[in-house]
Amino acid sequence: MTMRNIRAGLIVALGSWVALSAWADGGEREERQRVPVLPAYQQECAACHVAFPARGLPVVSWQRLMANLPKHFGTDASLDAKTTADITQYLVTNAASGRRAKDTPPEDRLTRAAWFLREHDEIAADVWKRASIGKASNCAACHQGAPQGRFSEHDVRIPAK
Repeated sequence: MTMRNIRAGLIVALGSWVALSAWADGGEREERQRVPVLPAYQQECAACHVAFPARGLPVVSWQRLMANLPKHFGTDASLDAKTTADITQYLVTNAASGRRAKDTPPEDRLTRAAWFLREHDEIAADVWKRASIGKASNCAACHQGAPQGRFSEHDVRIPAK
């Protein structure tokens, strides 16, 4: 056995261990990464949609979204200055990091982020059109813990209709 073969074997073994670890602790890892949702964010944003996880978008996207609340995807979502500042600070502090931080989706839509598309690529187009789902941003339709900020794939229940 050559040194090259030993090194290749170690790389394969390490890669397998990393992959298995990531798979095995999927829900636990998410729990460790989850930060408590700011009550003002939950109250204001979840009044219209799920309070999307801050780690779902990069800092620049959150800054643009919060700066344009009067034109928030066709709706005036304006807030008072203090609430806007508090929520912006929470979102920026807990925004995506690592590879996700470089993924600025079109129109700053979380559902168009590369990680989101990758995570949901097994969902057929007709599933998104079901009456109980309606659109990709309706996270709570399938993620039972979404209102509490939990998006573990272990808790996914896709509605039949």
